[in-house]
Amino acid sequence: MAENGKDESKDTAANPGAATDAQAQQPQVKVQVLAQYVRDLSFENAVAQGNMTLPQGQPDIQVQVSLDARKRDTEHQFEIISKYRIESKTKDEGKTLFLVELEYAGVFHVENVPQEQLHPFLLIECPRILFPFARRIISDVTRDGGFPALNLDLIDFMALYRQEVMRQSQKAKAAGGGAAPAPSGAPVA
Repeated sequence: MAENGKDESKDTAANPGAATDAQAQQPQVKVQVLAQYVRDLSFENAVAQGNMTLPQGQPDIQVQVSLDARKRDTEHQFEIISKYRIESKTKDEGKTLFLVELEYAGVFHVENVPQEQLHPFLLIECPRILFPFARRIISDVTRDGGFPALNLDLIDFMALYRQEVMRQSQKAKAAGGGAAPAPSGAPVA
């Protein structure tokens, strides 16, 4: 009880600002994109190289995405690399129409993320920030290559991360047990 006879626990319910004072003491996550760039880009136009004609109808498009995170020499800085491999094939014959390979990277300054949450943060949130830029590059390259612009659907990076954790866990069990290593990429700690 307080000196004035009021119960202080009821006072915080009446004053929501009192509860946020405790939250304000926790440092907020700070994320800043320092740079983003194309590390590698390849476009192979099999239609033009093979003297084929562009087939009618929708092609079969296969998209593969992989991610990598690397700690840089500077404190709190990480390089995140999103790798996209997109292959378009004819549905009937399975002939390749085009192949796009893009490595798109960003350098991020990340502070106040708890160590146990850093790896998922780097491989989920950072690629999510980079994705619209990589998507535009892929769209432009396919259009400039003589095909309709390919606009990738949104990618669920959290689902990708979970799939990789499961794959690594199964791989560790098959290799003799033990804790599953952190998914994809070099250690980021």
